[in-house]
Amino acid sequence: MKLFSILDFGFSIWRFKRKKLFCLAIGVLLLVLYVAAEGQQPPKLHRIGFLTNAPFSAVSAGHEAFQQGLRELGYMEGKNIIIEWRSSEGNRDRQRVLAAELVRLKVEVIVAPGSGDIRTAKEATATIPIVMIQGGDPAGSGFIVSLARPGGNITGLATLRPELSGKRLELMKEIVPKLSRAALFASSGGGEYAQVLKESELAAAALGVKLQSVDVLSAKDIEPAFRAASDERADAVLVRLPGSILSPHRTKIIALAVKSRLPAIYERLEEVEAGGLMSYGVNANDLYRRAATYVDKILKGAKPAELPVEQPTKFELVINLKTAKQIGLTIPPGVLARAEKVIR
Repeated sequence: MKLFSILDFGFSIWRFKRKKLFCLAIGVLLLVLYVAAEGQQPPKLHRIGFLTNAPFSAVSAGHEAFQQGLRELGYMEGKNIIIEWRSSEGNRDRQRVLAAELVRLKVEVIVAPGSGDIRTAKEATATIPIVMIQGGDPAGSGFIVSLARPGGNITGLATLRPELSGKRLELMKEIVPKLSRAALFASSGGGEYAQVLKESELAAAALGVKLQSVDVLSAKDIEPAFRAASDERADAVLVRLPGSILSPHRTKIIALAVKSRLPAIYERLEEVEAGGLMSYGVNANDLYRRAATYVDKILKGAKPAELPVEQPTKFELVINLKTAKQIGLTIPPGVLARAEKVIR
């Protein structure tokens, strides 16, 4: 009897261990299957919005630079990110509709290039992060509290565009020594108009130049603007127009400046590459590329209120000598020596 009891006890222990080993094996198998399934899960697809008033065809280089910046950070459209591209083609009312559409789509961030785009996005949402690409004076425009601590849902890049208006007039005075009258082509429909006008007037007063402000609200105002400048015997033109007007009508504006034999200075090198005389400002394509870093930080959990706004540290002077020759203008050697790029 004792032998059978011992055998029965040993058999019970064996069954218990076998059951325990079986459960352990099942647990390991389930863990392996779970890990394998997790490894096969597709990466999270982030959805961001891109809101602009300029036609896409006119700013394609900037958009490509933005996408390149995203690719450098590991984002590929259709793989782990979707970009909802929206352009209102110069129609601000239409842009408000598009901004509301992006909010309904629950995008994780809205990228807005210019001041008008930023304002429209701000009006549409106070919660979705907004990344500026070319925020001229974001604090002065009421977009942020300060550059160091934006304080709301907007951050990104500031271009100091209004402040550069005076510097452009100084450069024009250098290449046109007898400059006594200058026309400023700006748009009162733009968010930075008041500051651009103020900076230009201050510089004009310091240089002893009479400034003529010409309001260009749409494409139909372009030719009348040049006629007004000619009627006032302007010696030069400062072109400070929103991208929604300048970009699609770049060729026309440049041609009218050459036809009027008016030296004109622009903000971006694209205008000079297209035949404009001179530009002074930041490299816009570089700003588009750098904006991707803000998108990346926000998608990884950073709060825009705590992301400092970047300011440019480098400004480019670009000169087109072909155009200078066309209008009978000689660029001083000292100015040429300071140019980052000279088109001959």
